[in-house]
Amino acid sequence: MIVPDSPPLTLAAVEHLLNSRRAETQISPTIERMVALMDLIGNPQQAYPVIQVAGTNGKTSTARMIDALITRIGLRTGRFTSPHLQSVTERISIDGVPISPEQYVSAYSDIAPYVDLVDAASARTGGLALSKFEILTAMAFAAFAEAPVDVAVVEVGLGGTWDSTNVADAKIAVVTPIGLDHMDFLGDNVADIAKVKAGIIKPDAVAIVARQLPEAMDSILRRTVEVDVAVARQGSEFDVLERSFAVGGQRLSLQGLGGVYDDIFLPLAGEHQAGNASVALAAVEAFFGAGAGRALDLDAVQDGFAASASPGRLERVRTSPTVLVDAAHNPDGATALAAALAAEFSFARLVGVLAVMADKDAAGILTALADSFDEVVITVNSSHRSMPVADLRDLAVDIFGEEKVHTADRMDSAIALAVDLAESGAEPGEGAAGTGVVVTGSVVSAGDGRSLAGLLPA
Repeated sequence: MIVPDSPPLTLAAVEHLLNSRRAETQISPTIERMVALMDLIGNPQQAYPVIQVAGTNGKTSTARMIDALITRIGLRTGRFTSPHLQSVTERISIDGVPISPEQYVSAYSDIAPYVDLVDAASARTGGLALSKFEILTAMAFAAFAEAPVDVAVVEVGLGGTWDSTNVADAKIAVVTPIGLDHMDFLGDNVADIAKVKAGIIKPDAVAIVARQLPEAMDSILRRTVEVDVAVARQGSEFDVLERSFAVGGQRLSLQGLGGVYDDIFLPLAGEHQAGNASVALAAVEAFFGAGAGRALDLDAVQDGFAASASPGRLERVRTSPTVLVDAAHNPDGATALAAALAAEFSFARLVGVLAVMADKDAAGILTALADSFDEVVITVNSSHRSMPVADLRDLAVDIFGEEKVHTADRMDSAIALAVDLAESGAEPGEGAAGTGVVVTGSVVSAGDGRSLAGLLPA
């Protein structure tokens, strides 16, 4: 046939099919469809142990550190994270590397007939079709079983109890710091949000809990008592003992569940990343059964952290002037970014490039960054959900002052303008040295910054 009825699937074609479905931000709080789909494809999520990571901030960085540590200890890993920075293939990684476009298409093709069956059954009872995120989750679980992997590190998409990833019974349930985000789905206070996220903690698991607000910790501990599981808390059973600045990152001493791990080099900036490292270490110790007097091999831990990377998290993508990208997309994330910029960088002049999603707390994000930048360039990112420039500019003027606010209608133009503003404000003879640009406000904004810098998905 000149025009075949079913042309060969490509990554772009699969993405077109998935993007025609209910978006990841259109939540239907149930796992019934996922349970039905996983039953049809043989419940691949039961073929390997799972470490599941929920929380508001730090989930992806923590998941990547867990992945790196387990890899250095010698097991084969699968990792599912979201959202992606540049390519959807980043979401499903095996052995620390995103699967290829061909593997992504194959994973979709393998489960597509069963997706149709679940959709049809749901429609007969007046229910919804599977969402894009639900299908991606199933693709990841199936790809991990096909590999096969020794352990899967799975980041929750949104919430916990009814998130599609929660069809897995995690051996280790990790809860990173919880704050206010997605309140239209999770609740309007931290206690209620924590209750939903603590739904990943199930009988026979071990709960690893990062430092939390008191009301969040209360909800989490109530869940651990309800299902009668062991729990380890940052600040009690494990913690960061010491941290100091180092070229390209920081050097840490960590109190783990099995002992003290000294001389840890982490190539990531920020006190929040040190906290994430502490949580990741405890999760891996718990997975391997480490405890008092049974520490992990120090060399493996040092190698694992040294190899850790978290693209889009205070990541340097250019020098002279320095251009950093950061995926801060809520006030807590922006506060952590501001603290890291103030404590660990010494820019004489710093310009922010800001693009925020329309459904986010843009005012809260900008307020958290109010003292971080000498000037800001307001723009949009590549998502259709990006807040219009005019609306974000109005908020920025109220927070930064009109004289500090500039606009650009495209991300590439915004970064070029920010570089000019950084360099033009430098002291005579200083040039680009000591000046910098930070692209932030959204995961998509950070991803756009990486792409424009010529970096490949990671």
